[in-house]
Amino acid sequence: MIRETHLRGIRRRSLRRAFTLLEILVVLAIIGLLAGLAITNVDRIFGGAQVSTVEIFVKESMKTALVSYRLHLGDYPSTSEGLQALATRPANKADRWFGPYVADGKIPSDPWGETYQYAYPGTRNKGGYDLWSKGPDRQSGTADDIGNWSSAAGGEK
Repeated sequence: MIRETHLRGIRRRSLRRAFTLLEILVVLAIIGLLAGLAITNVDRIFGGAQVSTVEIFVKESMKTALVSYRLHLGDYPSTSEGLQALATRPANKADRWFGPYVADGKIPSDPWGETYQYAYPGTRNKGGYDLWSKGPDRQSGTADDIGNWSSAAGGEK
């Protein structure tokens, strides 16, 4: 009898220690709110990474390919030849072209699915080339363009 009473007391205490349905629902609601906040801020988090990726690409990554092209052929590709001259041999320069100067013979698109813009001679980099992405708005000549020039440089595309 004492043993049976003792077991009932233990069962009651263990039942009291469990979470109630209300407590579980409150925790799930809090987790849902936190997940919602995280999901809505993903664009801001990755948007900054996209801009950084483009800055590195236009200022550093393509610089190596363009300088190699210039060393072999004597000058950068013209605006009309464009970046495609780094991937495929220009007909009038076949004897000096030792490319492709870019990986896999392909010019990648920017993070927004647009082609990179190229001009030589450059209007923002006098005596050099201009290489830029149209940026998130996909419009060239706007404030969000990301190029290989310093932000203090004048001139518009």
